[in-house]
Amino acid sequence: QAKKKPAKVDDDDPRFLKPRPPVVCILGHVDHGKTTLLDTIRQSNSAAGEAGGITQHIGAYQIVHNGQKISFIDTPGHAAFSLMRERGANITDIAVLVVAADDAFKPQTEEALKFANEANNAIVVAINKIDAKGANVDRVKQQMQEKGIAPEDWGGETIAVEVSALKGTNIEDLLDMILLQAEVLELQANPTCPVSGIVIESQVQVGRGPSASVMVERGTLKVGDALLCGEVYCKVKSLTDANGKSLKSAPPATPVNVIGWSDIPDSGKRFSHQKNEKAAKRAAADALQQRKLDAAAAKEEAQRNQGAATVEDLFAAIENQQKKCLKIIVKSDMHGSTEALINALKAIESDKVDLEIIGKGVGMITKNDITLASTGGAAVIGFNVRLDNGVQSLAKHHEVRIVQHSIIYELIDQVEECMADLLDAEIVEKKLGATEIRQVFSLGKGRSVAGCMVTEGLIKRGATARVMRAGTCVHESKIDTLKRFKDDVKEVRAGYECGLHVAGFDAYEEGDLIDCFSVEEVRPTL
Repeated sequence: QAKKKPAKVDDDDPRFLKPRPPVVCILGHVDHGKTTLLDTIRQSNSAAGEAGGITQHIGAYQIVHNGQKISFIDTPGHAAFSLMRERGANITDIAVLVVAADDAFKPQTEEALKFANEANNAIVVAINKIDAKGANVDRVKQQMQEKGIAPEDWGGETIAVEVSALKGTNIEDLLDMILLQAEVLELQANPTCPVSGIVIESQVQVGRGPSASVMVERGTLKVGDALLCGEVYCKVKSLTDANGKSLKSAPPATPVNVIGWSDIPDSGKRFSHQKNEKAAKRAAADALQQRKLDAAAAKEEAQRNQGAATVEDLFAAIENQQKKCLKIIVKSDMHGSTEALINALKAIESDKVDLEIIGKGVGMITKNDITLASTGGAAVIGFNVRLDNGVQSLAKHHEVRIVQHSIIYELIDQVEECMADLLDAEIVEKKLGATEIRQVFSLGKGRSVAGCMVTEGLIKRGATARVMRAGTCVHESKIDTLKRFKDDVKEVRAGYECGLHVAGFDAYEEGDLIDCFSVEEVRPTL
């Protein structure tokens, strides 16, 4: 007789749910002390190692406070990283909004608050730098009230803790409040079901291949598990925490670094558990195939909808051909940074130069990048990455420009300069001075010299001059002779008399005006 299949148990059945640690995201404006606050909580010092003093990646850590675990996610505050902040807010339960007491609410603070509200996070405000000069806690609280998150001591519902990340003041209180908030939320997850979670950040580690920081949402992640994330699969080789300590398993709400991916998984994508590596590999191949089919279908659809070209299309195409275009290949150390950098580069506004990204990737700048750049006539943009061996000489040979920087806004400025370099210099005339002819001296053989009075500015030998008669220009060329009395001089200032001769012209008349000006090349702007 046929065996009766056991009924499928619901993974979210209340019987299996166990309490889990809260996931806390640290949000706020650049330079308000988010990383310093986290360092104080973790008793470490990662802020000192940040390029230019700004966090440019998402970091994830776990600490134990009063015997209870708390998982933290640190997000960058710089404007270029809004996507990372949004991602951070979407995978967390509690958002700690860091506001500097001496600076109050700023654009990225408001944006972070918006993300936290959209993601339905519980909000705790940490008013930082209370010991700084010009700190005004009441101003921050007043702004909190205006933004609809009134603090508790002002009759509102939002917990606000006054802290100093540098001195370590009230950090314990902040952690107590986070745990209190977590208690109210009654956070639970099923640690026994098949594992799933979200990729926070991914990169290529030298000697270890692609790795990803992930946040386990349900189930328990163990070494040897087979995972699938879009078109990338993984057999978990090793699990490590933020300090590099090896872990055997990671229960829900644990941030952990996973090694063993087939390629770099996309940040913000979900991963799921597969039966074995073979099944995961097949599923990844299917996903890749499906994407290719979808792309081909979309292309076909676009061509069908295009129809016949109009005159407008033709003019637009001609205009686009005349427009200069900077082609670039973007390489960065992390997937999230590549994404942020591409978004920031696309936001560069210019009517004169287009920016086209012909390639992107994670990891060191390799010889392949240079070859691709030289065939496409592109520059290589490297953010926080090194050059592979032999890349420098190959780039020199192929005349490929490599732009590198470890600070994102400096890099964007450099790309803008590269775009401006494509434009032709603009010629600008600058008026130096003017003279009036008072007397004409003949030198014989049809040659003559103009005796002048300098009326404004100065007249320079070698500068360009225009001979004006009754408001029209009769001749333009360089001043080849300039004398004061019998001496040759380089320049004559206003209020003095001089004798001058403009090259190739001898028909001077009394009352003519001679304007003198210099021609300068000005570097064009976008």
